[in-house]
Amino acid sequence: MDDTTQFWRDPALPYAESRRACHSRACYRPHSHPTFSIGAVDEGASVFTGASGGPVGLRPGTLVFVPPQRVHACNPEPDREWSYQMLHLDVQWYESIRRENGLYAAHADEPVWMSREPAFYAGFCRLNGLLFSDAGPHEKEIALIEFVAECDAQAGHRIPLVSARGRRDRLAPVLDALQSADMPPRSLSELAALAGMSRYQLIRAFRAETGLTPHAWQLDQRVSQARERLRAGQPLAEVAYGLGFADQSHFQRVFKGHVGVTPGSYRR
Repeated sequence: MDDTTQFWRDPALPYAESRRACHSRACYRPHSHPTFSIGAVDEGASVFTGASGGPVGLRPGTLVFVPPQRVHACNPEPDREWSYQMLHLDVQWYESIRRENGLYAAHADEPVWMSREPAFYAGFCRLNGLLFSDAGPHEKEIALIEFVAECDAQAGHRIPLVSARGRRDRLAPVLDALQSADMPPRSLSELAALAGMSRYQLIRAFRAETGLTPHAWQLDQRVSQARERLRAGQPLAEVAYGLGFADQSHFQRVFKGHVGVTPGSYRR
């Protein structure tokens, strides 16, 4: 079968890069990355060198976690092809997530570790599928943050979550900021600061309280406001601009995704 390789990058998410290689026979010299790197074996047999115990044979469904600057290589068995995925995360961004969650920073002395847990591998595949999709940067950012936390949980680290008691009060300033139509867009970091939480804690607490992520909830609120304004006879462009959508095309995509019809059809 044909060897195909795809790369994903997004200027809105400069701290992450992903790669998918299918039916590859490429071999790599020992090398290192300045990033925290996560590899997944999808098909075929391969051998990883760079772990403390010597070469390790990898089978499909294996995840390999490589600290920054660790010399390693992963290659298919002789005369064999394999398929794999590789996610690279900027060290400063990765460490910022871990510090927010009360964990130590990544460092070069950390061991390479591996997982053959099927649910964990499936979660990584879902994340990478999302990165290569047409989903927006907010959704991808949240998925990346949640996966980093899942990596730490798999490694045995406990991340404290916000209890249900008092959660609504801590989220109140976030809900107010997101519900305000004339409020400029807020980053996830800014929203987390309003709640006094880490970004991961905010995602979990917000979803537990509302059933949605912060950005998804904000879009839902703005679509509800758009319906009211359209019923009142406001022009489409005025509604889109007044509710902070990037342009009319963005407004129409979001509105149809929530309501099932375009804004123009809804207004008629």
